[in-house]
Amino acid sequence: MADNIVKASVRELQMTPRKVSLVASLVRGRSVEDALVILQNTPRRAAKPVAKLIASARANAVNNHGLKADGLVINAISVTSGARFKRFRPVSRGRAHPFMKRTSHIFVEISGDLKPAKKPTVKAETAETATKPKKETK
Repeated sequence: MADNIVKASVRELQMTPRKVSLVASLVRGRSVEDALVILQNTPRRAAKPVAKLIASARANAVNNHGLKADGLVINAISVTSGARFKRFRPVSRGRAHPFMKRTSHIFVEISGDLKPAKKPTVKAETAETATKPKKETK
């Protein structure tokens, strides 16, 4: 397989990295078509953004990089933690308990083979299509 790698990413997704990485591990190393079918049937909320990211990477590979859609494979998919929003919840006796709203960054790399270059079609000249010399008239 050729080393044609296409990268795509989602940043600041408002889901915890642990929950997203559980979904990402389901499709790591699989073909793109298999991954999209698995994510479509996964009942977790994080499956939808991961599927959208893989579909976007596939579209970039086909349209921008000229790769074949049927041979694409997920080389790497990683989830890292993003910014944390610090929030507070009011509790009894005028106090406040802090909690974090965590975000995630998802990175995916897919690879595949290039589409074969289209050969220009050349029409073979036959006796009928060849240009005939014009007859001179007097």
